[in-house]
Amino acid sequence: MPTLPQRFSLDGRKALVTGASRGLGVTICEVLSAAGADIIAVARSEADMAQTRRIVEGHGRRCLTVVADLGDPIAPDTVAQTVRAAWGGVDIVVNNAGVSFPRPLVEQTVEEWDTVQAINLRAPWLLARAFAPGMIERKRGKIINISSQASSVALIDHGAYVASKAGLNGLTKVMTAEWAAHNIQANAICPTVVWTPMGERVWSVGNKLEKLLGKIPAGRVATPEDVADTVLYLASDASNMVNGQEIFVDGGYTAL
Repeated sequence: MPTLPQRFSLDGRKALVTGASRGLGVTICEVLSAAGADIIAVARSEADMAQTRRIVEGHGRRCLTVVADLGDPIAPDTVAQTVRAAWGGVDIVVNNAGVSFPRPLVEQTVEEWDTVQAINLRAPWLLARAFAPGMIERKRGKIINISSQASSVALIDHGAYVASKAGLNGLTKVMTAEWAAHNIQANAICPTVVWTPMGERVWSVGNKLEKLLGKIPAGRVATPEDVADTVLYLASDASNMVNGQEIFVDGGYTAL
């Protein structure tokens, strides 16, 4: 039987992380590479991924950077072709990239709505579709979708975002239904607000943060490490029987 460190080790694994140039994505790359994984970092700017590369290589792991705008329906397949040509495939896909345009429903534009659905929901499907055949062939794979507590509770001024994350949870369950027999585990992590630059920008307006904290029994928002450590668990062999789950990293918000 593998030892505890072996069950959490990612030695020899290749992990693709989207939204890997800032915030939560950088921390996920840092944690996974510290556990032994080589990283494929995907973001819209090569220059913005310089920090990610330094962190990953500082752990003695390889870092392949791929520039892509995941709002483009062609981009996920292009990413997959680039990765297969360079490294042959991946063991772990972390669909972390996401956008939000906080606005009341009556003020939301169609363009904003479509952009949110394209990046938050369509891109995870297309990336999983591109890499699942290789995982099926190897009889092993991990797909980790970064969702939100907003997938299950109403969040004023976030209609497009809530819809995309609820859809992502449903997509995760279908991935499980279709691919679990091939030893592929697909799960969704549903954090409360994560204190990244994007989270700070959205939630530092007025008394929004104070009102949110009043609904979180733990009395704080999530750190990037709170979420990245959960990603590590789901990426490792320690979670091989965890499949199709919505794992809330929300300090108890949804327990009330």
